[in-house]
Amino acid sequence: MKTLDMTGRPCPLPVIEAKKALKASAPGEKLAVVVDDDIARQNLQKMAAGLGHAASFQTLPDGRLEVLFEVGSPPKTERRLEEDDGRGLVVAIGRETLGSGRDESLGAALMKSFVHSLTELNQPPESLLFFNGGAFLTTEGSGCLDDLAVLADKGAVVATCGACLNFYQLADKLKIGAVTNMYAIVMTLAQAKKLINV
Repeated sequence: MKTLDMTGRPCPLPVIEAKKALKASAPGEKLAVVVDDDIARQNLQKMAAGLGHAASFQTLPDGRLEVLFEVGSPPKTERRLEEDDGRGLVVAIGRETLGSGRDESLGAALMKSFVHSLTELNQPPESLLFFNGGAFLTTEGSGCLDDLAVLADKGAVVATCGACLNFYQLADKLKIGAVTNMYAIVMTLAQAKKLINV
């Protein structure tokens, strides 16, 4: 039985790494994933159910949680969805943080996690459009640059609004992708088969 120790790893990394390990496992094999919070445990069990794998958990003597997977055969519908998960997708990002709340540091961490999760799609988004505060994510000092580079290498078009770069005095700090304009952004959005707007 293979064991993944995901102690201290932020969401969604335990789910991402477990999913990779499950894909590499044959039906009937067992996988244990160790996490240190109950939300991660719940997310792992939900992912297992969605992929057609049996999963149970136990609390270890040190208080950590061990999720035990028995690898099954994924449903055909799941395979079909995974093969097409990013085709025709446009992601529009107009802010530095994901969601809103009392602490902007959480929103920044969620945005970083969101962009990283996009790299895990079998098919990357066709386009990622950055405007207004989202322009900070493609420029010097952004914590998303490595993941955006992975997406660009997979064929995603990364484009940032030029007017926004100029407004925030970031034009000389752009580190990934190309400069675009609002007309091009609108045309891309209008032609999108699927759209995520954050």
